[in-house]
Amino acid sequence: MDALDFKDRRVLITGGTNGMGNAMAHAFRERGAAVTVTGTRPAESYDSNLQGLDVRQLDAGDPGQVARLVASIERLDILINNGGMVLYKGAEFEPEGFQRVLDVNLTGVMQLCTGFRPKLAARQGCIINVSSLAAFGAVRGNPAYGASKAALVNLTKTLAVVYARDQVRVNGIAPGFVQTNITQVSQDNEQISEAIVQKTPLRRWGQPEDMVGPALFLASTQLAGFVTGQTILADGGYSLQV
Repeated sequence: MDALDFKDRRVLITGGTNGMGNAMAHAFRERGAAVTVTGTRPAESYDSNLQGLDVRQLDAGDPGQVARLVASIERLDILINNGGMVLYKGAEFEPEGFQRVLDVNLTGVMQLCTGFRPKLAARQGCIINVSSLAAFGAVRGNPAYGASKAALVNLTKTLAVVYARDQVRVNGIAPGFVQTNITQVSQDNEQISEAIVQKTPLRRWGQPEDMVGPALFLASTQLAGFVTGQTILADGGYSLQV
């Protein structure tokens, strides 16, 4: 049996309307899964490829919207918490901005995990939380983003221990600098962009497709059936150098 055959599996990917989430969504769809993705805007407002995907609108920072999404999906095998946000120009240093980022990046993830736990348990499914390289060091301009992603690494460990009794595995992926909408500010600054490339041993920015392999591996019961509580750094080696 093909270890990467996801036929008859139902996958939910938050933030799956573009970037890394969209690349993951099509990888699972091409391998037989029924894939639901969420985005913060209506489906017709995206210029990314949404063909073959069930698209839902979701603000993960709104508990009511999260609860309605959970109620609307009857069966689930794989939950990928990929959605997230960042605020610039010092907004995360303000109480409202700090709380807003935490609500989306951390509290919303916890609510999704809690809400879908019974459905994942019924299928002995798995959760993949998308953290960030930012979880492992200071993020000068984004205290809420860095704190929320660091918290996701620990939350992944804790839920892995608790959900193991349900035979639900919980793991994570921590991308480095990947060319997505959320990193556009750094991409557009030639000096910052080049500095990132020079500090990355593989000498390039990551692409959304670079996150597909780790996601498929962690979701595969055959390949990663004894792996839980782990967060895989996929950063081109950026974190290896001091």
